Amino acid sequence: MAVAWWKWVGLAGVVGVAATGAAVARQERQRRAYTPDEVRDRLHERLAEAEREQP
Repeated sequence: MAVAWWKWVGLAGVVGVAATGAAVARQERQRRAYTPDEVRDRLHERLAEAEREQP
């Protein structure tokens, strides 16, 4: 019976890690949510920077 107990503890640990990872990923996506205007501005900035770096 002791083996089954450790299996459940291990499974609970894996589930906890997966849930924490999913929550962190969701928060990161929300933090990085940009408006269309912000995306456009960032793309224009990157294009200008790339054009300056070309020889």
